[in-house]
Amino acid sequence: MDRLSCVYPEHAVIQAPVAGHTDLPMRHASRRHGCRFAFTEMIDTGSLVYQSGKTPVLAIRGSDEDFLGIQLVGSDLSQLAQAVEIVNRMNFDVLDFNLGCPAPKVAKKGEGITFVHNDPDGALRAAETIVKHSRIPVTVKTRILDFDDPAPTVAFCKRLEETGITALTLHGRIKKVFYSGPVAFPVLRAVREALTIPLIANGGGLTPETYHELIRESGCSRGMVARGALGNPWIYDLIRNPAAKPPTVEEFAAEMDLQVREMTEFYGVDLGFRIARKTVLEYLRGRGFSGAMRASISTLSDFDAFNRLLDEVRKGPSPRYWEFLEARPQEVERKLSR
Repeated sequence: MDRLSCVYPEHAVIQAPVAGHTDLPMRHASRRHGCRFAFTEMIDTGSLVYQSGKTPVLAIRGSDEDFLGIQLVGSDLSQLAQAVEIVNRMNFDVLDFNLGCPAPKVAKKGEGITFVHNDPDGALRAAETIVKHSRIPVTVKTRILDFDDPAPTVAFCKRLEETGITALTLHGRIKKVFYSGPVAFPVLRAVREALTIPLIANGGGLTPETYHELIRESGCSRGMVARGALGNPWIYDLIRNPAAKPPTVEEFAAEMDLQVREMTEFYGVDLGFRIARKTVLEYLRGRGFSGAMRASISTLSDFDAFNRLLDEVRKGPSPRYWEFLEARPQEVERKLSR
């Protein structure tokens, strides 16, 4: 493949790799609502090379997945090369290199966006190493370096382009703010105009409205959804069709039920429910369900308790949620339909 022919078509909506969330059951939920382009969770190169922990599970691809990317994070060149050779024996459509994660556990190893800040030349060599060894297209995901001045980000991204990557995803927030605050649309636009490879806009796409704002203001034709899809696979329906209706309470409960049951099949009942707790919390977040209901999820461990929870969910959110949704719909990120 010519590296300038992007792996994503125009107007592609891509599900970001999200550590602890974008496993096979979540990807299935997203795909039921129109998501084609998705990723595994972020995978540490050392864990992949030494097959430690749950890394083999993270790299499982469903037989029904039409497109799947894998994302690696690391900084050791030798280990990166070994990890890429392992990926070459797997079945993935694109390999993404994470140079944007600000999480402390990644930062303390000098990886993600910390790698870029501490050793930009080393980060570029790492990207070159991955491109050199990979049999599939390589992309990079990173962050802006300055909120107000596009120049440092443009300069670094142009150097990234020279490593031979096929596309670049850019999160429009600086390292220290993590995932909060405004997105630097002018910086995203400046980078897009400076590159010949496609730029994928990322950051702030928590709702269909803010996703479309991200695309419009950045000038990008492709975008990536991250936290906006957690517990909210309907975001893909609504991005593609603004006239689509949010889920009814019954549809909402049924989708959550389907994803959690698949998690127990995928991981086993005990581990599946432990992992599913954060998934259920994401579903309930911002939808008017009681604090007591959300607190009960911390001990969720079997189907009896889960079925009781679903019975409560099917009764619907608080009356105040419906009142607020009717009065100020633009302020409700996670909508339900009656």
